Amino acid sequence: MPRPTAAQLVYGSCTVVFSTLAMLLLSRTSSGPGVVVVAVSALALGLLVALTAPLPKARTVQPSARPVTPRVRREPVSAGAEPVRGRTAS
Repeated sequence: MPRPTAAQLVYGSCTVVFSTLAMLLLSRTSSGPGVVVVAVSALALGLLVALTAPLPKARTVQPSARPVTPRVRREPVSAGAEPVRGRTAS
């Protein structure tokens, strides 16, 4: 089984925290068993969200439709030639 990504961990953790708060506020429970039921259901919901979050797709290299040509073509310099530096004032 692959390791969870950072996004999956964040989605799952946020789901647990917010769903726990929402369920406790909406149910207005204060008893021990009620809090345990809310906490377990929030953990299950967070796990479900983390596992169903989309995984990043593997990138595949596709050949391009046209050949790649360089933008600037440079002429080869012969071994004895000096590069042209510019005109000198005379």
